[in-house]
Amino acid sequence: MAASSVQGRVKDCSSGVKLQAHNTNTQVKEYRNALHCASRILSTEGVKGLYRGASSSFIGMAIESSISFGLYSQMKQFLQGGSQSSEPQLQAIVPSAAFAGAVISFILCPAELVKCRMQVQGRDTAISTYVRYSGPLDCALTTVRSEGVTGIFRGGFSTLLRESIGTATFFSTYELSRHYLNLHLTSLSSAHTRLSKPLSDIGVGILSGGVAGIAFWTVVLPFDVAKTIIQTSPDPNSSRNPFETLYSIYQRVGLRGCYSGLGPTLIRAFPANAAAVVAWEFTAKFLGVKRVTEN
Repeated sequence: MAASSVQGRVKDCSSGVKLQAHNTNTQVKEYRNALHCASRILSTEGVKGLYRGASSSFIGMAIESSISFGLYSQMKQFLQGGSQSSEPQLQAIVPSAAFAGAVISFILCPAELVKCRMQVQGRDTAISTYVRYSGPLDCALTTVRSEGVTGIFRGGFSTLLRESIGTATFFSTYELSRHYLNLHLTSLSSAHTRLSKPLSDIGVGILSGGVAGIAFWTVVLPFDVAKTIIQTSPDPNSSRNPFETLYSIYQRVGLRGCYSGLGPTLIRAFPANAAAVVAWEFTAKFLGVKRVTEN
């Protein structure tokens, strides 16, 4: 995941964060759905409200994007050794991706904490328990002053689980789907079907990247929900254990609470990941960089 953010993982629009923070407290939903949440944000905060706190996550994504593919590619190459197999090797893909995800979780956690706290404060009078910040820097400094340096890494374990498991899921899905799509296109070409190579590459990138993004969020969204709850809790002494958080959400609102915000997340995941994968593959080709899916 990596052109601008290959996985498109960070939910820059605040509707997903607010659905997670406010629709997991009780059986009564603060927002009926993503559209209701977005319309309320627009009516009370304007268009800027939809992207409140996004600047901090953009910084995190920029750094993440530079590290994610690099770590994954180097680790995968190391684990594969001199293997020339054309088949995707999951025994190399999974640990390489999980390692890359674990490393970038330490970068993403502080950036997402600031983003989430900026987004949940909003201007909605129905929500009055959150501290208000003048900007991302004020949020970060206030957090450090009130909770110490470790406070800025609140939700770190949840982020680690989300990124390590999610990144392994993403790259496994991406590599496998890309491999089998290319095999199918090769068989079509051998059957005398004329296919434009650039167009076929774009098509494969769109499908493999989009499907991989959906797979990522479908598998790890509960950890993201737990992370949001942990990072935005007004009580600094509240549990930081994602499993305890998810269990308490399940007890209050059922399984749907653990997947709160799934709709807007998946809607964004396919095009964001499809575009990013295509951009990364063509950039790598232009620069003469060997792609991660090539052995």
